[in-house]
Amino acid sequence: QVQLVESGGGLVQAGGSLRLSCAASGSIFSINAMGWYRQAPGKQRELVAVISSSNFTNYEHSVKGRFAISRDNAEHTVYLQMNSLKPEDTAVYYCNADVTTSDLYKNDYWGQGTQVTVSS
Repeated sequence: QVQLVESGGGLVQAGGSLRLSCAASGSIFSINAMGWYRQAPGKQRELVAVISSSNFTNYEHSVKGRFAISRDNAEHTVYLQMNSLKPEDTAVYYCNADVTTSDLYKNDYWGQGTQVTVSS
């Protein structure tokens, strides 16, 4: 089994910054793509940013230039640096990882979510 544990959410004023972290642990052989999603109240979960195992990145258009995703493969950790935060960034942020486990099966795993609240 694989667990994803997120940290770093909280309350921040508009224009401020937060850094989210997500650490994967368990029976990991390798981790392919890792990403961050968010879900605001009454809305569907949406992709915020994704990073491949070779560090190619892609961002949802509203966060380009403000957010930066990165990863530490040795630590099985993905980060999301969020700058110039806006009230519309308020949501629960979820970490996602495409993991090949020790028995060589691939599965998608999710973290428990961390709340980000941006006040105006």
